[in-house]
Formats: sequence, structure tokens, C-alpha cells
Amino acid sequence: MARIDDERPVEDLVTPAGARAGQVASASAGVPTGQAGVPGARRSRTRGGLRGREGTAGWIFVAPMIIILGLFLVIPIGMALWVSFTNWQGNTNPFAVGQGTDVVGLKNYTDLFARDGLTRDNFMQSIGNTFYYVLLVVPLQTVLALGLALLVNNSMLKGRSFFRTAFYFPSVTSSIAIATVFLFLFSNTGAVNAFLSFFGIDGPQWFSDSRGLLHLAFNAVGVDNPGWAQGQVLGRSIWDWLSGPSVAMFVIIFLVIWTTSGTFMLMFIAALQDLPVEIDEAAALDGTTGWQKLRHVTLPMIKPALFLVITLGLIGTWQVFDQIYVMGKGAPAGTTLSPAFLSYQQSFGNFRYGSGAAMAFVVFLIIIVLTRVQRHVLTDKDERKPLFGLGGRK
Repeated sequence: MARIDDERPVEDLVTPAGARAGQVASASAGVPTGQAGVPGARRSRTRGGLRGREGTAGWIFVAPMIIILGLFLVIPIGMALWVSFTNWQGNTNPFAVGQGTDVVGLKNYTDLFARDGLTRDNFMQSIGNTFYYVLLVVPLQTVLALGLALLVNNSMLKGRSFFRTAFYFPSVTSSIAIATVFLFLFSNTGAVNAFLSFFGIDGPQWFSDSRGLLHLAFNAVGVDNPGWAQGQVLGRSIWDWLSGPSVAMFVIIFLVIWTTSGTFMLMFIAALQDLPVEIDEAAALDGTTGWQKLRHVTLPMIKPALFLVITLGLIGTWQVFDQIYVMGKGAPAGTTLSPAFLSYQQSFGNFRYGSGAAMAFVVFLIIIVLTRVQRHVLTDKDERKPLFGLGGRK
């Protein structure tokens, strides 16, 4: 609008009707008019100005981490996936097809499931061993970590800092050092068998006993390799699948639960300390017992921490390697084999890198599936989606 004291001619102050109609049409079509008073032009400059510079600055800050992850994570995973489709033996360029490396397609994967031979037998045995290992370690370390967190988070407990440090200390100690100590403790003449001898118990040869715990339980009630357990599943009899963890694997299970519970305890402590004080006061006013409060108040509110602990537990147990390497390398009779150690042995021991990479990716898929299943279970019923994303929201 022109000012009253504006001395320009009237024709310059009044926009002709045709020009005004053109401006209106341009604004309706979303085309900036270039005039300072047009809002579209102001928004265009704003998007290309401050916001644009913020976006550029953000990419500059995250670029080093993206480059590092790309070089040391994404590219190696892609290379390993390629190797899993070849017969590469490590002495040539894995990408030089026809010069010592041939593409074999899915052969490395089918050998693990459909082809009779030592590769499938060892891999299926390692899967069975790890299944029982995960089945025992993940629930027990989660329950123990939560129990310790509830204990040391109690304001009535004196010396809480001391107990937190004591419970967490095994987690920061070298796993190789602890495994070596356990080798001495559970040796045939070690402290554990010496302690059992006080009660008249002749302790087993822990790291030489390949008997499964379930087999020992079946034998105790007179069941020994019955006819119904002779069927074959993926190259192993049902009786072998039902062996349970061996005596040697039981020692490793005990070791891992003791050394990992401290880390998960800290995660639960952080979640418990983040709970509002008003919740505890309301529960106390309602007259809830300790078990009712834990079940109906505490656990639902720390569900994200519970999901994190179980997920990390699944990943860690399916990837167990160092304890297996130190405490027998799969002995006795392959009852402590794990897929991670078998993949390492197949690649760097037998120089069959394609087969070893295939084992690693099979374990990766198992972890993804189990993580999705446990997330589905922990999600409230009214918020659950289909298990593997098929279909719409329930």
C-alpha cells in the first residue's frame, strides 16, 4: 500500500489489472513472483538459507562416521556375502572369477542343510549345542541381572556401591582369563571336585564328559535311545537332538551367566532409577505386595530395558566364541561346538571361506528371526503387528 506522502505518480503506484491478474495466477500455480512482498518468495529463501545450511552441516558432522562404518562394516559384510557364494580358499583374489575362485551359487548353503557329510553333521551339532546354550543362558542371566538390580536398587540396603561393584566386576574381567581359571577349578583334581568329595560325591570329569544332561535324566528313569527317537532330522537322530547340553557345556553356561549378569544388571538399574517416585507411592497406597508391584507395575514400565537385555543376550549367545576357543575348541566329541567357532575353524583352519561365510549368515538370519519373535512377544497385544510384517495392523 502506498504512503500518503509518497510523491510518485499515481500510475506507478497502482498496479494495472492485467499485471495483478498475472501475479494472482502465478501465486495460484505455486510459481514465486520474485516480489519481496510475496510469501512464497520468502519461504523459498528460508528453505534454501538457514535450514539448508543446517542440513549441510549435519551431513558434514556425520560423514566421518558414515565413512568409517562403510569401510569397516558395510563393505566387509558385502564382501563376506559374496564369498559365501564362491569356493574361495584364501590364496587368490575372491573377486577374480575363473582365476582360482568360482561362483558356486547356493551350494555352500545347501551343503549345510541338504547334503550328507561332515560339514552338515558338524553344523547341525553346533546348532543343537547352541540352542540349549541360548535356552539356558538368556533366561537365567536376565532373571539374575534383574534380581541383582532390584537388590542393589533397594534404598534400605547398606553398602550399595560395594555390592554394585562386586556384582559388576566379573563383567570387566578378561573372558580369556576367567575361562582359564575355570579350567583349573573344574579339572579332575580341581577345587570343585575337591569340594564335592567332602559330601561323598565323586565329581565328573567336567571337560571330558560328552554326555548330555537330558540323556542322563532319561537314563535315570530307564529310557535309553528308544525306538521313537531313531528318526532323522537334518542328518541327526531325534535322540541326538534331545541330548541337551553336555556336562562340559554346562560349565561354559555357568561361566557365561556369572560373567554377563553384571552388565545387564547396570541396564536394569538405570531403568529402575528412571521410574517416577509417584508410581511407587501410588502402589503403596493401593496396598500392593512386592510381587504384585513387580509384575503389574515395574516390569511393564521397564519393558524397553527388558527388550534390550534379551536382544543383547540372544546376539551374544549365538555368537559365543572365546570361551569355546579356550575351553576345548569343541571337545569333547563336538559337544561344545558353536556356529561361530565352527565358522572360524572352517575358514581359517580348513581354508573353506565360502562355507564358513555361509555359516555366519545362517546364524545372522537366526538372530534376526529370534529377535523379531521376542519383540512380538514383549509388545502389548493391542499394539502388536503381524509377526513378520505380513498384512496390516491387528
